[in-house]
Amino acid sequence: MIRTWHILPYLFTLALPLGAEPLRVVNAGNLLVSLDKSEGVSISLSYVDSAVISLGEDIRFFRGIELEFTLPQTYLPHRGSLALVLYGDLDRMPQPGVADLSARQLYIEPIPNKLQVIYQIPIRQGHGLRPSPYVTLPLGIVEPKTFPLLFRVMPVDKGLGEEVESMRFQLSVKPIFSDEGAVRVSLRYPEQLPGRPVTVLIDDEVAEKPQEEKLLKEGEHQLVIISNDYRNENRRFLIERGKTLDLAIALQDVTPLVFFEAPENTRIFFDNEAVDGGAQGLAVEPGLHEVRFQMSDYSVVKPVTIQRGKTYRLALAVDVSVSESE
Repeated sequence: MIRTWHILPYLFTLALPLGAEPLRVVNAGNLLVSLDKSEGVSISLSYVDSAVISLGEDIRFFRGIELEFTLPQTYLPHRGSLALVLYGDLDRMPQPGVADLSARQLYIEPIPNKLQVIYQIPIRQGHGLRPSPYVTLPLGIVEPKTFPLLFRVMPVDKGLGEEVESMRFQLSVKPIFSDEGAVRVSLRYPEQLPGRPVTVLIDDEVAEKPQEEKLLKEGEHQLVIISNDYRNENRRFLIERGKTLDLAIALQDVTPLVFFEAPENTRIFFDNEAVDGGAQGLAVEPGLHEVRFQMSDYSVVKPVTIQRGKTYRLALAVDVSVSESE
């Protein structure tokens, strides 16, 4: 087993805050952590490789990123011979291959005595991430402007054997989502009554610009639309973590609608005017009205009070009475 006590002071010195330093690295590839790849991205590394980690454009729902570094079991006899290093503030985006750049070292440590190392890196305030026996928070908050980051495997002892030089390590990076999603409300106005004022409330709070995305905790929420010119709307919707919900609401005129149902060959009169009993509703004024169903010489008359913003179904029910006697 390689003894590591003589390299620890060197590592502790490197761990102190430093400014930018020139680097020559072997970049095995660039990893993009994005909203549409929630399962993460992976890359295979050798003992001298590095990988560049970038953030996608849409990071609203990210509270951090998780780095999972997996080692082969054959590395355990060689523990202490390699270190993991994180850099930020790269002066350029290196392409795969040998690259010269300058960057600021953020963190370094010998690879721990385990076969899987998990780092979680918060990127915003109120992230809620906590270390555990299985997860390390190597840094405080790393602001998005610090990205891209350079993750590097680096030898810390000379004379590595061929076994270490031929090993392959696996790096996986994925986003850590907040418990939030978003909603975006679009309103469709009736052609005959466009652009009248409405008040949109989400969870009892007025949404001044409902067409813009509003962040909400995952779970069930309530949408209410109030207007003097359109029918009020009240519905519940579900927010999923890391997703945007588009709610399209078709506003309806508050003019009452009346629908009719009657047996075939029935004539229908509303306020003594013949009407069609088809699927199309009849727009009427609020107030007291009268409906008459006429079947041959038999008719049924019914007064009905119509209220603003309501929909009515006026149906003629024909029943059969059965009686039995001895």
